[in-house]
Formats: sequence, structure tokens, C-alpha cells
Amino acid sequence: MTSLLWILIAIQVVMGVFDTFYHHELTERLAWRPSQRYELQLHAVRNMFYALLFLVLGWLEVHGVFAMLIIAVLVAEIVITLMDFVEEDMSRKLPASERINHTLLAINYGAILVLLLPVLISWAMQPTGIELAYTGWLSLIAAAAAVGAALCGLRDFSASKRLSRMTVAPAASLVEKLPARQTVLVTGATGFIGSRLVAGLTGAGHQVIALVRNPAKAEMLPPPITLITSLDQLPADARIDTIVNLAGEPIGNGLWTEAKRRRILDSRINMTGDVVSLIARLERKPAVLVSGSAIGWYGLWQDQVLTESAKSHACFSHELCDAWENAARPAEAHGVRVVCLRIGLVIGTDGGFITRMLTPFEFGLGGPLGSGRQWMSWIERDDLIRLITHVMSRPEISGPVNATAPIPVTNLKFTEELGRRLRRPAFFRIPDALLRRVGGDFANELLLGGQRVLPNKALSNGFVFRHETLRSAFEAIL
Repeated sequence: MTSLLWILIAIQVVMGVFDTFYHHELTERLAWRPSQRYELQLHAVRNMFYALLFLVLGWLEVHGVFAMLIIAVLVAEIVITLMDFVEEDMSRKLPASERINHTLLAINYGAILVLLLPVLISWAMQPTGIELAYTGWLSLIAAAAAVGAALCGLRDFSASKRLSRMTVAPAASLVEKLPARQTVLVTGATGFIGSRLVAGLTGAGHQVIALVRNPAKAEMLPPPITLITSLDQLPADARIDTIVNLAGEPIGNGLWTEAKRRRILDSRINMTGDVVSLIARLERKPAVLVSGSAIGWYGLWQDQVLTESAKSHACFSHELCDAWENAARPAEAHGVRVVCLRIGLVIGTDGGFITRMLTPFEFGLGGPLGSGRQWMSWIERDDLIRLITHVMSRPEISGPVNATAPIPVTNLKFTEELGRRLRRPAFFRIPDALLRRVGGDFANELLLGGQRVLPNKALSNGFVFRHETLRSAFEAIL
């Protein structure tokens, strides 16, 4: 085989490694998404085919029937890739970088076939047999690539088997406390929390109006829904029973530069202001506005127990949440009940902070952050959806409501429990000095600071958590 062909194969390997580790493992985290089970099965079969091809092309010359079998494997790989493209488009929204990488992989693979097929056809015309064709370092690289592809294939097979055991509760069961059919406006409808809420509402027969910034992201939302890209699209005579306001720039996906802080603040304050303006012009006012907030409102504490009546400490998290809640309160002047959910760390495998932990923990690289003594007030995502609908249906609930499970844990306990559930060690401690140096206030407030928050108002108003303990939550989602 020519040097050009080996160069193209090397490029294919590099792009494939990038796609596997950056997209499949780090950003999309396919191994923990039950919806991607079939995609992982396709990846597994294809990786095993790659392992076979690398071994054969790197070490052997195959003639006759054996060459024809290799041609059949190449054709099967094309079929599997096409099936994979269809499955990806049906089950998830691919990021732009992954689409570009797939396009380059397809083009490069076509070039490989143009050069490789004539060689294989000439081999097929010869008497059936196998000859050793050791080519030094090229054969060694091919062997390494074969081992890597086989390991990735086994990883995908194992992950797909695990996903078959991960059950997801019917979304409709989460909103069963809501009275008769309602019309609910949801902002942030495509997010980690909003998408599950929308699925529950539509599944239970409620009408959902979803405000989205990017309509393409709404393709994964279950119908029937009404999509809008601006609240101005709603007429004054629109009937809306409840507004759930969850929209906002993510706070945990980058360092808190001045520009990032401004985007985080503006996205929440401006959207909430727009919601209040909509309420003002609606002829028939909604009964309740459930607006997002976070336990960051309390600021940084150590071991003190925090309920809804606790005071706050000044920091950016408090400034953000206080401004968000203050932006929602003017809706009360229009006769609308306002509930501000101070949401804790939301646990689920489809998004949220824990998805960034699963891959390193699965490979035995997890551990506490800093001392590990900081408190983590968490809530399982489905419990959060149930709490949202609980406050929607209980007119006596207003003001701040802590959306956290009744039993917060320290970071050390959290990492120990996650490692136990994944059957992995969890002792790779990251020094707090390193985190502060790299992350600044982001690390200090989100990673090393903590709040020991209890959901007093939710419990006193009859809400029952399905997952009071972290072990129960992990058993449900993992």
C-alpha cells in the first residue's frame, strides 16, 4: 500500500480519536444517556470492524476469499455509518463541531476507499491465502490503533448494556398533582430542567407554550407544544394559567470573567423583566409565576443550617440570585402569586453538574474538591419537577422556596457515594489552592464554597421527596 494511503488512514485515526474522546465522552457523554443506547451499539460494532481492518492492513496481505471478506467489512462499515447518521439526527442535536468532524471523516474515508479498493480487488483476484506483511513501525502503529479501537468497542458495548438497565420514570407521572388541563408558559424550555418539565406537562395532556432562543434545539421537545421565540408573539388575550421562568445563561460552563458575569446577570434579569411585562399586558393574568433562583442566594457559609428565613452573605452568587428574585416580585402587583425556587445542585444524567463528574469517576480519576468539607445541597431532577408542580398547585405557597433534598451532604461524602455506586475509587483530591488559582470566584463559590440548605417550606406544605438520600438518587439515575 502507498504512503499516501497510510497518511490518510492516520488522519482518519486522529479524527476518530478526537470524535470519540471530545464529543462522545467529554461533551455529549453518550455513555450515560439512555436515549443513545442504540447509537452506542452501532459505535461498538463499527469500532470492532476498525480493529479488524487495522490488524489485517498493518500485518497481512490477504488474497482471494479473504480479500473479498475485507471488502465486505468496508461495505458494512459504510452501512453502519449511514445508520449512525440517521440515529444521531433522530435522537440528539449534534453540536456544530461534531457535524464538521463527521463530514471530514466521511470525505477522508472516501479518499481511503479510492486508494484501497484497487489494492483489495487485485488481492481478490489471486489464489486464496494469507501472507505476513510486516512493515516495521507502520505495523506497530496499526496494532496500537487496533487495540485502541477494540477497547473503545468494548467500552461502547459495556455502556449500552448499562443503559439498558437505566430506567427513566414516565415524565407524565411527575405532574400528576396538577389540577385539570392547564396552559403553562415555560422559559428555558430546552434546558436540563425545562425539557423534563415540558415532557411531563405535555405527557399529562397540558398545553405548553415554550419560549426558546434557538428553535432548532426544540426539535427534541415532545409534542404537542407551541413554540415562540419572543414573548411579544403572545397576544394580550392569550390564556396562560402558569408561567415557569427558568431561562438564563449557564453559570457553570466557564470562568466568571466580567463579560460572563454580565451575561449571566442580564440574561436572568432581562428575561424576568420581560415576563413581568407580559403579565402586565395580559387581559387574564396567570395564577402563579414560578421563577428560578438558586441556593447561591445565601452566599458562602460553613456548617450553619439554612432555611428560607436565613440571612445572606455578600458574593456574586447572592448578587445574581437576589437580583433575579427582585425582578420577579413586581408580578405581585398584578395579583400574581410569585414563588422563587432556590434550586440546589440538580442531579441527573442528561445534564447538570454531575455529568462532568461521571467520566473521570468512571475511569477511577474522581475525588474530593479541596478539603471536601464543603456542603452540597442537591436535588434529584424528577423531584425538582415534582416540586415545581407542587408549588403551582398550592396557592398558599409564595416567596422563596428551597428546592433541595432534606439531607445535604459534604463534598467528601458525595464523592464517596458516587465512587461506591460506580464501583470505582474516589481518592484523587484536587487541591483548593489550585482550584482557586485557576477558577477564582467561580471555584470559590461553586466548587469550594457551600451551603447546608434544608427545604423547610416544601416539607411543611406537604411535599414528599422520592429521594431524600443521595444513595436513593444515585440508584435511581445510575
